[in-house]
Amino acid sequence: MQSRRFEGMVCSAADVMGALGDRWGMLIMRDLILGLTRYEDLRRSTGATNTTLSDRLKELELNGLVERRRYQTRPDRYEYLPTRRGRDIGLLLTAMVQIGDRWNLADRDGPPLEIVNMRTGNRAVLALVDAETREPVSARNVAVEAGRGADDAMRWRLERGSAARAAKSD
Repeated sequence: MQSRRFEGMVCSAADVMGALGDRWGMLIMRDLILGLTRYEDLRRSTGATNTTLSDRLKELELNGLVERRRYQTRPDRYEYLPTRRGRDIGLLLTAMVQIGDRWNLADRDGPPLEIVNMRTGNRAVLALVDAETREPVSARNVAVEAGRGADDAMRWRLERGSAARAAKSD
């Protein structure tokens, strides 16, 4: 398996992508968050080969997204559980589900997954909210700025992107 680390890159998105590894890592995390924990269930659901699944589970465990627990001896058998950090991937999956539904719903009878508020039974969606007021923020009112941890490369990206957007709006 090729290294997918983004060594030296100061970028939170790159950190998450590096921890997930590749599309197989994302599909495995999807299934773990949906409650599948056994190797055979993960293999059947994802369609990954044994080598691919085994390699990705080891990587996800190394990256702190998955915990392996023995549930049987003679022979030893393990289940795989998302860690607290792994459960955070649920936010990313929810966003991907919403985007996928927007892209593909016309071709389907309805969404393949419903994200539901267990307390009310209503559908739940991810939305941007103002961190102070908790008011919804429209996508057209979103801007990206350098944070305290930004390095020179991140500042360059932001400046370059801002200049390109300004040039297009002229």
